Amino acid sequence: MKILDKYLLKTFLITFTTVFVILFFIFILQTVWLFIAELAGKDLDFVLILKFLMFSMPRIIPLVLPLSILLASIMTFGNLAENYEFAAMKSSGISLQRAMRTLTVTILLLSIFAFFFANNVIPYAEFKFINFRKNIAQVKPALAIAEGQFSDVGIYNIKVNKKSGENGNFLTGITIHKKSNVGDGSKIVIKAVNGELVSSEKSSILQLILNNGNYYEDIIPKKYEDRLKMPFAKSAFKKYTINIDLSKLNKVDVDEENTNSSTNTMLDVNELKYTIDSLNKSFKTEVISYSENINLRTGIQNTAVNIIKDTLFKKKKTVPAEILTLFTKEQQAEILKIASSNLVSTNYSIDATKVSLENKQKNINNHLLAFYDKFVIAYACLMMFFIGAPLGAIIRKGGLGLPIIFAVLIFITFHFINTFGKRMAQENGISPFMGAWMSSLVLTPLAILLTYRATNDIGLINMDVILVPIQKLFKKLFPPKKQA
Repeated sequence: MKILDKYLLKTFLITFTTVFVILFFIFILQTVWLFIAELAGKDLDFVLILKFLMFSMPRIIPLVLPLSILLASIMTFGNLAENYEFAAMKSSGISLQRAMRTLTVTILLLSIFAFFFANNVIPYAEFKFINFRKNIAQVKPALAIAEGQFSDVGIYNIKVNKKSGENGNFLTGITIHKKSNVGDGSKIVIKAVNGELVSSEKSSILQLILNNGNYYEDIIPKKYEDRLKMPFAKSAFKKYTINIDLSKLNKVDVDEENTNSSTNTMLDVNELKYTIDSLNKSFKTEVISYSENINLRTGIQNTAVNIIKDTLFKKKKTVPAEILTLFTKEQQAEILKIASSNLVSTNYSIDATKVSLENKQKNINNHLLAFYDKFVIAYACLMMFFIGAPLGAIIRKGGLGLPIIFAVLIFITFHFINTFGKRMAQENGISPFMGAWMSSLVLTPLAILLTYRATNDIGLINMDVILVPIQKLFKKLFPPKKQA
């Protein structure tokens, strides 16, 4: 490796590492903000928070890696052009392609690493992350309840004065408000001296055993004027058990893309292939089965068809224009009634099956998008390098000013098109292949154009293309006056 290659590689790697660490830290803060409801007010110790962040870190790499390569490329080649180092290279007969050769190999290796990371590390981390969020209440159920404040646990708001025990399972001074089904506040209040949380890792039910307390429930009288008396029922208990569904704990409303309930984010390429093949077979089987059985839903065969056979085929008559004239008034009424009922029933069946098939197709599309995403991230790394390196050589600016502006604009465009394409593919508006690769297909011509212009020293925008036609137009409209 020549001295120039070592110098370019060292400069790029230092810049890339710095940018990657900064951006990674920023995206980690964003992750903390998204899941702040799960971390705040639950007495989570440092080890659990660290595990939570560690399992969520790998999903950030597909966002941070292409942006880091783009920004590092612009800054590296911008600094070289700004300090006239490129001019010195070109005077020595070294072209831009030659200067990019070593870094291109480096980016190729980084792209291969990105693919294997997306194919192996991210699915494992997603599996651990989802299971960690699901089992946190099973391992330590008391974490869902904080001392001295009301904690939202399923359909209950629970407040305890003090928690004790090794895992905080023993509670003292318990107040529980049960939410109303009609959404008009809480009509049931339960107070207990103490209680205990009992859970099992094999069960999704959390038991809250209350001791020595009272049960209060508002009563809605039949007469409206009696409601002003605020009647309620009170009962005392020595032991009362509440079962809480743990599957509803630790849920937070975030982007569907980040909290997809399916398992597509936890599968590698081979597993996705197998799953997609199984889902397609199941989808086709259901379509064929429904199409074959839809005719059997009608009940006319038992009545009208037999009568038609008796009256037409046996007597060898032709079918009249009004086929109902073959039947008596009672038979006509019965046939029309059956036909109307079957029509309504069939429409309901078609609508329900349509929704079911659409959901199955969306599930297939999500798995296909997850399959293509593993290749898109690898290609995005290479594409961002061929956008950033020529762009830096053209604008001739290093540092953190102009390069950041260009990098953010390009990455926002990439991310917006990528998100838009995936949404369209999920709704079956376009094919999953186009949805996953749309952003890459749109920005690849930009990478080719910038590389071409930087290689030929054309610059970012050739103003002559715009100004020369305008100058010619002005000369035709306002020709110069001839001097006498």
